[in-house]
Amino acid sequence: MHQFKEYADSDQQAAALAVCVAAQLRETLAAKGRATLAVPGGTTPGRFLVALSRADIDWPRVSVLLTDERFVPQESPRSNTRLLRETLLQNSAAKALLVPLFAPARVPEEALARLSDGVRAVLPLDVCVLGMGADMHIASLFPGADRLAEALAPDCPDVLLPMRAAGAPEPRLTLTAPVLSSARHLHLLIKGRDKRAALDRAGTLPAIDAPVAILMGRDRLTVHFTERDPE
Repeated sequence: MHQFKEYADSDQQAAALAVCVAAQLRETLAAKGRATLAVPGGTTPGRFLVALSRADIDWPRVSVLLTDERFVPQESPRSNTRLLRETLLQNSAAKALLVPLFAPARVPEEALARLSDGVRAVLPLDVCVLGMGADMHIASLFPGADRLAEALAPDCPDVLLPMRAAGAPEPRLTLTAPVLSSARHLHLLIKGRDKRAALDRAGTLPAIDAPVAILMGRDRLTVHFTERDPE
């Protein structure tokens, strides 16, 4: 069964998660010599990513990748890669190796093969941190998305897939369910009562309707929850 941790506010949540992830990365580096960390985009993980950037880790031996990316240029305010460069890839973590989920192309399918090769080279994930939307999506595994069933399949051979969904202004590239769920350490970072209610609801639904359900009940998963930002 997964663990559930609740925090007074998002500052405490970010600090505690950063300490936990840093310890897991150090343990992995000691055991394997290298480590792979996957992190979410969006606004919720910003505090956590900044806190982790200051951790005393041998960052040159850590490969960092996003769990998903909007297919937009890195200078776009919509780019998760831009967010990552402005938060995690600063301070001590500036020396980490970034594994890209974007390359210039007309559509994500044109860049898929070479980006997938880069992801495969650093798998399996050692530590994976995910966010969740109120619609119960994780990464870019959106309910109703065009290739969701393919990405959720336990035997999906792809590590990375394009994804298009209603309400998503641009195409996405996302790690597939087998890649995400097989991470050695899994963390789910959520904030707000609406997302807590959505997470509870996900436990009663199939993954095709609630993609976060692929993680539920796994011993390797820790849910980090807070209701609010600091006052």
